[in-house]
Parts: sequence; structure tokens; C-alpha cells
Amino acid sequence: MTFTDQEILETIRMVELETLDIRATTLGINLLDCADPDLESTCEKVYAKVVQHARSLVEVAESITDDYGIPIVNKRIAVTPVAWIAGPSGAEDLTPLAIALDAAAAEVGVDFIGGFTTYVHKGFTHADRALMDSIPSALAATERVCASVSVASTRAGINMDAVNSFATIVLDAAERTAEVGGLACAKLVCFCNVVEDNPFVAGAHVGVGEAETVLNVGVSGPGVVRSALDRLGPEADLLAVAETIKRTAFKVTRMGELVGREAARRLETSFGIVDISLAPTPAVGDSVADILELVGVDCAGAPGTTAALALLTDAVKKGGAMASSSVGGLSGAFIPVSEDRGMISAVADGVLSLEKLEAMTSVCSVGLDMVAVPGDTPHDVIVGIIADEMAIGMVNHKTTAVRLIPVPGKIVGDMVEWGGLLGTAIVQQAGVLGCSLLQRRGGRIPAPLQGYRN
Repeated sequence: MTFTDQEILETIRMVELETLDIRATTLGINLLDCADPDLESTCEKVYAKVVQHARSLVEVAESITDDYGIPIVNKRIAVTPVAWIAGPSGAEDLTPLAIALDAAAAEVGVDFIGGFTTYVHKGFTHADRALMDSIPSALAATERVCASVSVASTRAGINMDAVNSFATIVLDAAERTAEVGGLACAKLVCFCNVVEDNPFVAGAHVGVGEAETVLNVGVSGPGVVRSALDRLGPEADLLAVAETIKRTAFKVTRMGELVGREAARRLETSFGIVDISLAPTPAVGDSVADILELVGVDCAGAPGTTAALALLTDAVKKGGAMASSSVGGLSGAFIPVSEDRGMISAVADGVLSLEKLEAMTSVCSVGLDMVAVPGDTPHDVIVGIIADEMAIGMVNHKTTAVRLIPVPGKIVGDMVEWGGLLGTAIVQQAGVLGCSLLQRRGGRIPAPLQGYRN
């Protein structure tokens, strides 16, 4: 891969002036060979293998920053879904495995470790149920561990029993971390059409078919796209807007792949994918909402927002596909409410509602992300919110997710501050009515007709 002088200078400007960074280098580690009939032995093997393979991850990331001047914000680990390695032990409580992962993550100095995960979109094994039952205690007992659950897919439909259980887990996890605003729920997500090479938490894990170890990279560039559109000006038509975003995504992706391949080489592992999702932060100038306003809406959440987001997501994907054959993960645009200064302002102004967010998720990369709701939100309302989002993904053959945070003691309009990348959230109205009968029925919503194809 070669780069022109102009590309190098443009990248320097993006880093120095437009908040371009590598949002995450995520080392995936396959733990299938750690399964053991004795849970304590499994924990020991998991700790040893994670530390063995990830010991140099932070050092390598920092050396690349020093050599190339490109900030790498987060260093993360993703592992095989823990439910897959816990089965032989027959254990009911898998919290010790989460504690082992947390200890390994602390030892090597990474920010987060994802993979306290299970797939239950079609049914449960004993280990699946054990893992799901353990999630609240596991997240409350650890600092860096992230959990995810696959509850739906286009092929399988929606497992409403799993959605029911997940809603219970969310409420329990929030209560166990009430003193920090339900923070455990910020490390917990459910998916439809889960992605197995996602470098972003809370959903990062290593799926079937991945190598023994693999390095995936997540690149963020809202500030770069924002600056490009600002320079384009308001007179250009939407085709020109899309072309500008596409060209910018092309440059960002090439930079991401360069860093990813170099990091993989230094770690002596395989390079997986570069995810070019525009992932915002609370920092000024690093907002997806600002981009949507530059495209042409008065405020994120106003009429036209979903159309503008569709243009943005598609143009980012096209630019990435032009730049690399290794684009993967989720790639597009994230809309995590608490992590985007513009989204926070839109919620505060009463423009961006939960219902509008749901509409926007039909065209963005993922789904309802980092949404705070009142701590006393009824169980069936949470079930309904999750089921609606899973249905959008199931019918549209896309990945959707829900990371919902019922903040204990907070009501609509209250503010909760988590700090760092998690940002600030304003508690939103979750709905005045629910779906108690739908929740009680349970069972599985069948896969849509278009899911039966090969």
C-alpha cells in the first residue's frame, strides 16, 4: 500500500485539526481451547491466554502513535463468547470467568474486554442460561468486562423469551450499580444479526471462523467529515455532499488500514478488518449530529434527519469499500446519544425523541445506543423497546442493537454524568404504555419470508 505526499499531508491536518483518531485497536483472542470441566481451571487458562497474547498490545499501540503521530484512543480485547467455553464446567454462576477476564485486562492495561457473550436467537443451552443469569453480578463485580447477547436474526426471527430475560438483566444490572447511574448497563448490549468482527464495545467478541488471534481496528472521523462539509459550503447539491463524504471516508479508511496492518505485524498476529463507523465523542467538533445539520436539517431529530443519516451512512460505506478490501465490523455511522454533544443538545431541546431515534436506526450502523430512561421504567416497556429494534434489524437484513440504561432514581429530563467517552445523558421518555400481553406470550417471532434464501 503506497501513499502520495498529498495524502500524507491531508492526514496530518486531519489528526491535528479535525480530531481524527483510531478509536480502538481490538485484539481478538480465541479461547475455545480454555474450556475445562472444572470452572476454576477454565478461569486460570483464560487469564493465562489473554495475558500471553495481549501483553504487548498497549505498548505496540503507543509505539505506533509515537512513530506515526496518529492517536489510538482505546486499546481493547475481544474473546470467544464465554458461554461457549463455560459449558463443560456445568457451572451455574459464571461470574468467576468475568473476574478472570477483568484481571487479565487490568494486567495488560487495556480499557475494555468484550466477550462475556452468548448467542440465544433461536434457543438456550444450559451454559447460555448460566451466562445470562450471571451478567448482572459479573458487570457489577468488574470494571472492564463488557457483555452482549444475540437475541434475534433475519434467519431465526426474534427469541422473545430471550428478550424477556434480557430486559430483566438490564433492570437488575442497573440496580446493582445504582450509585454510579446504572453504569453496568453501559457495558451491556443485545443484538439482531450480531457482527462477529466488531472492534467496538460493548458488543466486541470473536466469532466462529476467526483466527487464533486477530487485530481489528475501529476508525473514527466525525470531525473530519464535518470539516469537509463545512468547506464544501451550503450551495452544493446532495450528490456533491455524498461524494465529499465518500472521498473523506476513503482517506480515513486508508489511514486506518495502514495503522491496523502495522499493529498486527508488530503483534505478530493477523490483521482482520477496519471498521470505519463514525463514532462520536462528547468533544467539541466530534459529533455526528453536527454532520447531519451540515447536510441540511435544522437539528438532529428534526424532519429530514433519517434521510440525511441514510446519505451519510451509505457514503461512508462506499468510501470505505473503495479504499480497502478489509472493511468490516459495522462501518457507517453510530448515534450513541450520551456520547455525542449534538445529540445531547437535541434531546435537551426536546427535538430528538426515543421514537425518532428508533426511526434513525433503520438506516444507521447499529441501533438505540446509550439511551437513558427512567429507573422505574416497567419491564414490559423495555421488552417492547428491544423487540421493536430487533424487528427493524430482522426485516431489513441489518445489524441493530439496544444499549438501554434505566437510571435508578432518575426521571424524564434528569441528567446523568458518566464521564469520559460515555459522556452525559438526559433521561428520555420510554413510553407511557407497554406491551404486557406480548411480553407474557413469549415464544419466538418467526423469521420474515425474505430470511429464507440461500
